[in-house]
Amino acid sequence: MNFRCVQCGHHIKSLYVQYSPGNIRLMKCQNCRAVADEYIECEIMILLIDLILHKAKAYRHLFYNMFDPKAMNFEGLMWKLTFWFLILDAYRISILLANSGYSASYPSLALLIWGCGKILLDAFVGNLLFISILLLGTRSLLNAFSEVSRYKNIWLAILASSYLKLFLIAMMVWEFPSSVIFIIDIFVLSSNTLALNVISESAMSKCFGVCLCAHAVKFLVSLALNIRLANLITL
Repeated sequence: MNFRCVQCGHHIKSLYVQYSPGNIRLMKCQNCRAVADEYIECEIMILLIDLILHKAKAYRHLFYNMFDPKAMNFEGLMWKLTFWFLILDAYRISILLANSGYSASYPSLALLIWGCGKILLDAFVGNLLFISILLLGTRSLLNAFSEVSRYKNIWLAILASSYLKLFLIAMMVWEFPSSVIFIIDIFVLSSNTLALNVISESAMSKCFGVCLCAHAVKFLVSLALNIRLANLITL
């Protein structure tokens, strides 16, 4: 009963019936009477497009129907995604500093190393507060579902829905203005909100409030640390 209908989110026993190799029949949801998960017969590109378009049914397929919980090591996947999440955030901070003109030259090698450490510290502290506020905020959304495994699923959903951060890699090849980074941040915020809405089954307004507070605190902490770093570099 871990599968969900992508249309309404109702629990279902199976997604399809297989009569022979390559011959399947998709099951219908008993709640909404629609096909439970049409993404089973779709190419992965269709799913990616619907994820970018922020369709809730695409997120339900990704979180509930795409992977086998018994075959996947979700805890290992969570730590790997967290690592790359921090690396991309550190790269984002370095781009903002570079576009501000503060990292064009460093007075000494020691200050260069200290500046890199400061960027990593910024990414770590900002995301630590982000995770803390996000998980504290979800306590009011989850109500009785407050098990540790439930919070792990929420954090994994937030990491997966932050896939738009990968567009930052394009800035290694092409030069973009700093405004592009903030546009990506807005899309990540909206994607995180929808993912939290799907995984917690709470009202969209509450999910948006939790994600907005977490992102706002992270942004303010990052801004304060960047200003201090820039001031120290210019000394």
